[in-house]
Amino acid sequence: MLRFALRRLALALLVLLAVSIAAFSLVHVGGNVAVSLAGEGARTRDLDIIKAQYGLDQPLPVQYGRWLARTVQGDLGESLFFRKPVLDLVLERMPTTMILGVLAMGFALLVAVPLGVIAALRPNSWIDRIALFVAVVGQAMPSFWFALLLIVWLGVGLRLLPISGSDTWKHFVMPTIALGYYAMPAIMRLVRAGMIEVLESDYIRTARAKGLPAGTIIFKHALRNAVIPVVALAAVQLGLVLGGSVVIETVFALHGLGFLAWESINQNDLPVVQAVIMLLSLIYIALTLLADVANAWLDPRLRVAA
Repeated sequence: MLRFALRRLALALLVLLAVSIAAFSLVHVGGNVAVSLAGEGARTRDLDIIKAQYGLDQPLPVQYGRWLARTVQGDLGESLFFRKPVLDLVLERMPTTMILGVLAMGFALLVAVPLGVIAALRPNSWIDRIALFVAVVGQAMPSFWFALLLIVWLGVGLRLLPISGSDTWKHFVMPTIALGYYAMPAIMRLVRAGMIEVLESDYIRTARAKGLPAGTIIFKHALRNAVIPVVALAAVQLGLVLGGSVVIETVFALHGLGFLAWESINQNDLPVVQAVIMLLSLIYIALTLLADVANAWLDPRLRVAA
């Protein structure tokens, strides 16, 4: 188990290194960094001063090495727009995004697991078709469009919930539903497929032949084995949810990392954009690593296959 975890950790570090190269390169490929800092119409002399001040006159590998060394030490630089350390800015906005991500994932699991179980118990029935229809709509509908529908219905029409801000728990209800519905279809379909496969296995038929209660067979024997792949998928979906919060936070004006990224892109605040990319990627990679280790612990066959 330890060897498996170390191999996965080494792979995660390599992926993180590749992400850091991509984050650094995208900022430089997107245009002249010195012009972005100085503004359009800046004189050549001013551009030369800025390049020397920020080390932009050095070769790109040298710039990347210095930036990576500072990032590893926790020095993310200073925001060009907000005029404060990037680390303080990110830590200030992170709780909102984490709360939204956890709530959205909880909502997705709360809806997807029971719906997948019910659909598996009645395959090809009207209940199964409704569940699949809900999943297809969730996959096809853009999250921002669903968020706007919730605003029109619950916020403007019924006036039940506030449509922007993050001051109270009510401000998180519609963003949670919009973001959770985005993650729900994949989980529901995986639970359904896993339950159908498990319910047709020999040990389930044996349990039924012994006369065990239906609830015991479904929840103790079938669901327990069917949800093992859901662990990995839930971790991946949580990472996608956190990354997708950029759109939802912008729609509902939630002051989290997603909204911070949108503000920073509009203001060409390059240090903040790099920091948000790196942080969200780090969270996603860490969640995937934990999911792999948890799956290997639950199913020893994965350790042998790896």
